[in-house]
Amino acid sequence: MFVDSHCHIDFPDFSEGVLPLLANMRAADVGYALCISVNLEHFPRVLALAEAHENIFASVGVHPDHGEGREPDVAELVELAAHPKVVAIGETGLDYYRMAREDVDWQRHRFRTHIRAAREAGKPLVIHTRNAAEDTLAILAEEGAGEVGGVMHCFTESQAVADAALDMGFHISFSGIVTFKNAKDLKEVARRVPLNRLLIETDAPYLAPVPHRGQRNEPAYVRHVAEEIATLRGIGVEEVAQASTRNFFNLFVFRAPPLPPSG
Repeated sequence: MFVDSHCHIDFPDFSEGVLPLLANMRAADVGYALCISVNLEHFPRVLALAEAHENIFASVGVHPDHGEGREPDVAELVELAAHPKVVAIGETGLDYYRMAREDVDWQRHRFRTHIRAAREAGKPLVIHTRNAAEDTLAILAEEGAGEVGGVMHCFTESQAVADAALDMGFHISFSGIVTFKNAKDLKEVARRVPLNRLLIETDAPYLAPVPHRGQRNEPAYVRHVAEEIATLRGIGVEEVAQASTRNFFNLFVFRAPPLPPSG
């Protein structure tokens, strides 16, 4: 069984509703999915999906790229995270792709708010970082994020960044990007991340893996990510499925403390 550890199936891209997606998941042996919050205004629809379907979980947070909308504070995030189907805080982090570093103090403040809420709530973090790895790692360390751990989602950074995140107790999640022909450096990271810290995701509706590249992504396609990682590592896809599923539940549902890196 596979688990999609990061998707946005509440987005308008899925105007046909969630039932066809769930049917496709069953057909592809994808048992569970984590639907990720990107703002507080739409969090109720994320939570409604999780409440309505046993195999859907939710997170709560405000994406670093969202300059509009209600700004979260620690108390509100902790309160919303208390729901039993809310298993993580985020996605949160830093994104300097569209804005210069000196113009995004508000992003860094928001990021710290999420980390403090995660520590208070005792729930892991879902981390987004783009063109901001150094600051992301620094703030995680300064705020004691290793106390709760979490996942570096849609990982596209270097092995050095992966190692630093692993040292803080974080997991590394690979998306459809790892199936792209030009993602040579990322493929090498996928070979080396310890199996007990590896997650797979779609980031649906974005980043559909080969052979669906260019199409709308959906949770059923996460098995292609697992297949690519299995090929890269020279192991069976079932081994990747079992490890990534076990890691998902240990991190987000059972809340076992992170295991030390291993091969």
